[in-house]
Amino acid sequence: MIETRMMRAAVVEAPGKARAIATPAPTPGAGEVRIKLEGCGVCASNLEPWAGLEWLTYPQEPGGLGHEGWGVVDAVGGEVRDIRVGDRVAALSNRSFAEYDIAPAAMVARLPAQLDGQPFPGEPLGCAFNIFRRSDIRPGQSVAIIGIGFLGAVLTRLATEAGARVIAISRRQESLDLARAFGAAETIAMDDHWSIIEQVKLLTGAQFCERVIEAVGKQWPLDLAGELVGFGGKLIIAGYHQDGPRQVNVQNWNWKGIDVINAHERDPDVQMQGLREAIDAVASGRLNPAPLYSHQFGLDELGSALDATRDKPAGFVKALVMMS
Repeated sequence: MIETRMMRAAVVEAPGKARAIATPAPTPGAGEVRIKLEGCGVCASNLEPWAGLEWLTYPQEPGGLGHEGWGVVDAVGGEVRDIRVGDRVAALSNRSFAEYDIAPAAMVARLPAQLDGQPFPGEPLGCAFNIFRRSDIRPGQSVAIIGIGFLGAVLTRLATEAGARVIAISRRQESLDLARAFGAAETIAMDDHWSIIEQVKLLTGAQFCERVIEAVGKQWPLDLAGELVGFGGKLIIAGYHQDGPRQVNVQNWNWKGIDVINAHERDPDVQMQGLREAIDAVASGRLNPAPLYSHQFGLDELGSALDATRDKPAGFVKALVMMS
């Protein structure tokens, strides 16, 4: 018999309004585990529900929007064989702005002892590794990465490690400095469309880039990305484009003969592959994401965490909501 207990969970009561409440902790069913969460990352995809979307219902469910959680398994349902109580895990679940969440056992991955005491928002780290795999980056290529936040910084490190020359393009000087710290060979301020194109043209001997990763999720960066891809190259759309339709220059894409890759994985097996690759990379020391966890908030400060993710105060890269 699994113990019933209460927990604290953050609830988005209305656009721009959140608070922590007491509510029953979820009980795992067959094939599920319950996780006592240590923390949960804040994702840019949270911002549209935070601003208010007419098709959403408020208040939202306790813990809702949180999908980057990690913690320790404290209960397992029937038919769970490979995950045990006491395992420290990263989970792909959906209500992790709370002290407890449940997830299918197939959607959690153990964290090795090398990661003890370290935050591990597994979903965005796994997403970065899946994007990197889809990008097919090879040694000697020029790779433009547009938008250097958490995702762009991780991809900069992975692409540089793969032997590519990364050209990082971002608005803020501190973001460009971050890109340099993560291995970028060149940085360009994202301030003038045509100037950026000319700078990339100069840096690549007019060949432009074999790979361009758009990691912003807005119209202009997508337009810019299409201009920076060289003939026969790949445009990888990693940004979160969920705020309405986009217009694209199909004539340009078609004339260049480029591949356009929407690198958002929905296959659970692929999602878990990326998560496991991320765990191995961080545990081995190949990737150190610690400098990217720039801001921490308590559970009752979810609103402030979301505001910071939207407004990007000085030094901001990624917010974590910590449960204690």
